[in-house]
Amino acid sequence: MIRDYFRVLLVDLETGKGRIERVEGRDTHAGGSGLAALLFERFGRVDRPWDDPEQPFILAIGPLTGFFPLMSKTICAFKSPYHNQFAESHAGGRSALALRFADLDALVVVGRANVLSCLVLGSKRLEVRDVSFMRGMDVSSTGKIFRRMFPGAGHRSILRIGPAGERLAATACINVDSYRHFGRLGAGAVLGAKNLKGIFIHGDGIGALPDQKSYSKLYQRVYRQLTSTDMMKKYHNLGTPENIGVLNELKALPIRNLQKTSDVEVKGITGERFAEETLMRNQACSGCPIGCIHLGYVREQFMKDNRYFFIQVPYDHEPIFAVGAMLGVNSAFKVLGLIDVVERAGLDVMSTGVALAWATEAFAEGILSEEETLIGLRFGDAEAYKQAVYHMGRGTNPFYRLLSDGIMHAVRIYGGGDYACVLGQEMAGYATGEVFLTGQALGFRHSHLDTGGYTYDQQNQEKNAADAVDFLVEDEQNRVLLTSMAACLFARKVYQPELLAECLESLGYAKLARNIGSVAASVQRLRWNIRLATGYEPHRIDIPKRFLETVNWKGAIDASYLDNLKSEYSRRILQFKG
Repeated sequence: MIRDYFRVLLVDLETGKGRIERVEGRDTHAGGSGLAALLFERFGRVDRPWDDPEQPFILAIGPLTGFFPLMSKTICAFKSPYHNQFAESHAGGRSALALRFADLDALVVVGRANVLSCLVLGSKRLEVRDVSFMRGMDVSSTGKIFRRMFPGAGHRSILRIGPAGERLAATACINVDSYRHFGRLGAGAVLGAKNLKGIFIHGDGIGALPDQKSYSKLYQRVYRQLTSTDMMKKYHNLGTPENIGVLNELKALPIRNLQKTSDVEVKGITGERFAEETLMRNQACSGCPIGCIHLGYVREQFMKDNRYFFIQVPYDHEPIFAVGAMLGVNSAFKVLGLIDVVERAGLDVMSTGVALAWATEAFAEGILSEEETLIGLRFGDAEAYKQAVYHMGRGTNPFYRLLSDGIMHAVRIYGGGDYACVLGQEMAGYATGEVFLTGQALGFRHSHLDTGGYTYDQQNQEKNAADAVDFLVEDEQNRVLLTSMAACLFARKVYQPELLAECLESLGYAKLARNIGSVAASVQRLRWNIRLATGYEPHRIDIPKRFLETVNWKGAIDASYLDNLKSEYSRRILQFKG
């Protein structure tokens, strides 16, 4: 049903009750990121810590979800355990369509369950189920049990956490439908703080489509653009792992804790190598015809005989960078094995890989010993890293508990800050230059996906800080528009503002269609305003020395240019305040 307001389910875990709220703001906030910020502004407590039971956990979809292809993301908003400030994380899978067919624009969860629980919801269903017996279970086992507990047809989505989330590790993620994640900034710990092992969303309703011929024709035109041109083929074919080889050739791939930016041994983990040796199949998020999810296989032997079974493991550029290139693990199958154990623990794979890369260098430098690490950490030793991942997930000792809260927590106790590869949070898999460093370090989500800083580095030779920051701010606003539609950012070249306006118009959102530019600017300002209100101070963000030592195809990092970028971007961010 198309409506000019938001239909929001508010659930209080302490009472186990929920109610539907009508929230105005469709024409000013659109949905997705805009709706999530609007709901945090209404229900969030900026002056209370992230784990206060009254802090909301928010899931939001967009106005085009279920009506156009690749409108397949769900936006998750919360106060982050990583920095105790407002945060967003995005995930695909089936959750967006499940919410749409549950007739919801958003879910807001407050309170804390009395026992470890699962929240179950649908268009006519709400239940908080006791799952105390599942405490300590890994993500894989949890998913299997949830699927048996909640059978049924239709659009179903299962969100769950592992041991890391239960014990509130700040790098814990939420697994979404096995192969997607709310990965960054500790969303898994937020569910853990609410004593939620998972959320089961049953899209058991029926939604009507517009009956106008204009909608049908527009849908077919968008579909053809996405499937019959070269725009999206790269995501289906090699996918983002293609970046491994490209960045390595450019000398822009972080390797062995960013001690290097290129290595001939990386040929063992390129996108081509994964496709040739490990790829089992592709999979798509609900509502997406592209199939960018690449599933490789890991062969495991039964304990008591010589039979084997195969585990399907999702891979893309970021996990391969994090537990492959960053750790000096150059075998595709060993990388998949590492991804699998990280997934089971319920940790963010990017933060985990980068954290272990720092720990490996710290071990080599002598500031860590086996008293802390429990095992010897050496670049390339995949089996040792598997054990370390287990210890991070379970928080075996004080060192691993610190490390699973982020590298800088361990640095404060043990030192080694000069080679901590942290840009607001553990870095993404690019070493392209100063604009990327600034964009991730200071950006709203500390994510390479907030802006195309890595692209700017590759396409621009001039070192003009004002022009580069103009790009960062404008590009962020364009992406905020897409995330307020809850679109997959892979489709950003197709879903230009003019086409988005057509799509909205075809569904009856005429006013929103006319004003999408001002809506994007307003949502961008609102998100930053909330982030700043929760304590963000961009001028206090440091970029560790290791990044200044980086050398890529353009040469060494220009420290003066980087300082100018940081100063100018901080100034522009602070202008959003008030």
